Amino acid sequence: MKAVNEQGKEVTEIGNKYWLMLNEKETQRVYSGKEARTEEMKWRQWADDWLVHLISPNVYRTPTEALASFDYIVHEGKFGAVEGAVAKYVGAAAMFVISKRLKSRHHLQDDVREDLYQAANQWVAAVGKDRPFMGGKEPNLADLAVYGVLRVMEGLEAFEDMMCHTRIGPWYLRVEKAIAEAQGNY
Repeated sequence: MKAVNEQGKEVTEIGNKYWLMLNEKETQRVYSGKEARTEEMKWRQWADDWLVHLISPNVYRTPTEALASFDYIVHEGKFGAVEGAVAKYVGAAAMFVISKRLKSRHHLQDDVREDLYQAANQWVAAVGKDRPFMGGKEPNLADLAVYGVLRVMEGLEAFEDMMCHTRIGPWYLRVEKAIAEAQGNY
């Protein structure tokens, strides 16, 4: 479907991109009920529409954090010395500026960490105390979507701050363990 977004730009949206096309037997195997399927879709969309937009403003929040982020990118990307230095300093400066625009575009608080903390705690509250994952005994696609968004911050100050100032740590570690165990089954 084509539509016009808030900025007046024409965009193409896929109306059912969060809907899994499963037959009745598969649906019963994957979901405990219709509410579980709806809940999964809601939180997958939340991860795409809100959570992902908190990443750049948080990892490039200050010049120091932006440099640390690009230092990690350059190290993992195995750049040469000159290319790495250019990528680190130019990239960090550019992303620091862009993160300020994103902060404004997404109407984030002055301290963008507060939005990150609120989102992490909102997710944990939605999962609840009675189940280890949004999917129940095993992670579902919503768990994997949220984990995937947050995973990109691992090793950075924003991630450490989130783990220290929210209740998301136990859930995050359970998903990490479940993924590692699932990989061992292949």
